[in-house]
Amino acid sequence: MGAEVKNTNTPLSLERFHISEDYGFILPEPLRDLPVYYKPWMDVARNVPELISSHSLRMRIHDMPLLETHLLQTHRELRLAHLALSVMTMGYVWQEGERDTIRVLPGNLSVPFCEVSQRLGLPPILIHADTVLANWKKRDPDGPFSMENLELLLTLPGEESVRGFFLVTLLVELAAVPGLKSILDVINGVHYNDVAMVTKALNVISQAVDSMKQALKLMHEYVDPSIFYGIMRIYLSGWKDNPSMPEGLVYEGVQEKPMEFSGGSAAQSSVLHCFDELLGVQHEGSSGAFLRRMRDYMPPSHKQFIESISSRPSLRSFVLQQTDERLTHTFEQCVARLVDFRNYHINIVTRYITIPASRAKQLRANKQGSDEELDAIRRAPTALEERGTGGSGIMTFLKTVRDETKDTSTSKCTDEKQVSPDPSMTEIEKAASELPIEG
Repeated sequence: MGAEVKNTNTPLSLERFHISEDYGFILPEPLRDLPVYYKPWMDVARNVPELISSHSLRMRIHDMPLLETHLLQTHRELRLAHLALSVMTMGYVWQEGERDTIRVLPGNLSVPFCEVSQRLGLPPILIHADTVLANWKKRDPDGPFSMENLELLLTLPGEESVRGFFLVTLLVELAAVPGLKSILDVINGVHYNDVAMVTKALNVISQAVDSMKQALKLMHEYVDPSIFYGIMRIYLSGWKDNPSMPEGLVYEGVQEKPMEFSGGSAAQSSVLHCFDELLGVQHEGSSGAFLRRMRDYMPPSHKQFIESISSRPSLRSFVLQQTDERLTHTFEQCVARLVDFRNYHINIVTRYITIPASRAKQLRANKQGSDEELDAIRRAPTALEERGTGGSGIMTFLKTVRDETKDTSTSKCTDEKQVSPDPSMTEIEKAASELPIEG
């Protein structure tokens, strides 16, 4: 929360920002189908992986009719339409990999996509709010919100690893919900000078961040690194800061000049933005600029919630002024947990991007390895070897963001002993240390 104070008398509520008490930023009960008029969209969107495999998706999209969008009336209809149109768009652009990209998105796809995007206040590209927040259903409606009982509405090439990647990320979002609700208690506690209230709420946030990390660990169980790197990753890539599409993409029938949009990125999740603003984490320079730009890829009400947190009196200043030992310890624990989460994310990226990128270079040089591994590597986008799908220089970015989180500590050095490193990651860290990682 920033030092500048504005709108401090307006009480915050999750409902006002379309945030669910039960699901947080996740869209509760997404629609599974659109009105029958939109059957041509859904028929293609439900079969994108198969149509890409047969190299026939572009042809099928060319044959689609140009549909009107005014019949989409509810928020859930618009969200499913955005998901369907974005999955088709990514498949259309990247059907033949980075070697045969296209310059123009056909009007029967681009025109409705831009109309739906404008109504939602979202960009016309696949985003976190599509693939994760609005792309789930329960197999058993009365069953638990678990990997075993969840399924995707729409998918991309990569089979079970795609399902794992999006649904594990969904569970990370769900784990954050108690922390999101406690943000309101922190803000109220600071407003009323209630140290006990703030301390209790910060403890809940600290536990929520740890639960997010535990959920993220499931990535190792459900996502194959070679599939993620070699097959899935290109379909999450955008046409901004991407050497494969240096001029961007022309949205036919919308405007003649090419447009540039970043691909999907964990930075498009509103959760860590909220915790950063609450704790007073300052992201500067290019990393700060990238994170601020990613807020334009969030549902507008979620972006407004983040901005509302930042407009409140500074929590960090409150902690320093109170000089309460328990409050200070709980604040430091929150910061340490956030640093630990970001360290773990760096380890995940090392395993799923940095190590496979190094392996890809070796395989291309020596042409050794199994046929299956070689095939996956051949399909991997070389232009993104050192970048995230959002277009950032990934290791430099992640380490900078992690270090800026450490700097939020009220002491000169963050006491990192409060949170011990995960022993299961030591082998990955060892492998990573032997690679030439920028940063």
